[in-house]
Amino acid sequence: VQLVESGGGLVQAGDSLRLSCVASGTISGYSMGWFRQGPGKERHFVAAISWSGGSTYYADSVKGRFAISRETAKNTMYLQMNNLKPEDTALYYCVADRAASGQSIAASIVDYWGQGTQVTVSS
Repeated sequence: VQLVESGGGLVQAGDSLRLSCVASGTISGYSMGWFRQGPGKERHFVAAISWSGGSTYYADSVKGRFAISRETAKNTMYLQMNNLKPEDTALYYCVADRAASGQSIAASIVDYWGQGTQVTVSS
């Protein structure tokens, strides 16, 4: 499984961005999600979505501002980020896990990682 992220960039506080992740290979039954790593910080969970798309999970820091979704037929996942803040500045990684529910990703159990896309939010 290969994961390729896109959509990062430089924006101002309050702006929106949508990240995309396209998966190649067999991901049938896999949950997917996003992690991020800010400058000088550890990598942290951001959001996860189940295989069916029916269950989603978010870090407290992004609840109400970010929305995760997926188009299973296109092997594509999205992260809509609204009302961005400077503290959202990070390298955002797409991830996938063989468990279908998404709960494992929320617990930082991940099978596959993408290379990351940079999001920078200026104040």
